[in-house]
Amino acid sequence: MRHFAKGFLIGTLCICLLGLVWLFAFQPQLTAQEAQDLKAQFTTIPTDDLSGDGPAGKEEPQLDFKALQTRYPDVKGWLTIPGTVVDYPVMQSSAQDPEKYLRRNYDMKWRMAGSLFFQYDCMPDSRNLVVFGHNMNDGTMFAVLKKMADPKFRQEHPTAVLQTADGTHEYRILTALTTDTTQLPFNRTQFAGDEDFLSFAGSMLAGTGYTAQASDRLLTLVTCAYTWDGARTVVVAVEQN
Repeated sequence: MRHFAKGFLIGTLCICLLGLVWLFAFQPQLTAQEAQDLKAQFTTIPTDDLSGDGPAGKEEPQLDFKALQTRYPDVKGWLTIPGTVVDYPVMQSSAQDPEKYLRRNYDMKWRMAGSLFFQYDCMPDSRNLVVFGHNMNDGTMFAVLKKMADPKFRQEHPTAVLQTADGTHEYRILTALTTDTTQLPFNRTQFAGDEDFLSFAGSMLAGTGYTAQASDRLLTLVTCAYTWDGARTVVVAVEQN
């Protein structure tokens, strides 16, 4: 009986260990693969223009965002930081369930890595678009944001590309901060007017050498920092006109 109990305990521990390996090692990679599969499903590859009326050669493959959003209405954007692993759909839910996609993928399946998601009150014309994502130990999702604190890394990866229903927007990444909402209200999306927005943008971009303009639109990417309770890594980018 004692040997049986010992064997049962060892077996149970092995099953638990395998479960943890699946949860922390394979699940985040599964999420990344699902995102790429989704992108491939809704990407159109133009054929050569053989009519003789246009320039020779192929156009770049394009994500059919309209078709993607028709199938998955909560997909409000697609975010890419070229040269990094960030190439994911961006979800958005309601004020009643603002973290709906914290542990779910675009297809509502439970995933440890969850999804990237807009703050619930962001609108297409928001002057500050706020996107949240997990800081995964395997480097997926928004783990790369902490590397943006290195000026050399930012110089090598200076652009974030956000595709939405109203087109494709390119943002220049200017800074990465470790902060929290008590020090810097980085998640603000509503402003009383230009003066209010410029004051906010000036705080977000302090030390970058960039002077904010009333016409600017910010993209704010947020993930956990673990430096102190409530700390966040916040990467701030400005849309290129």
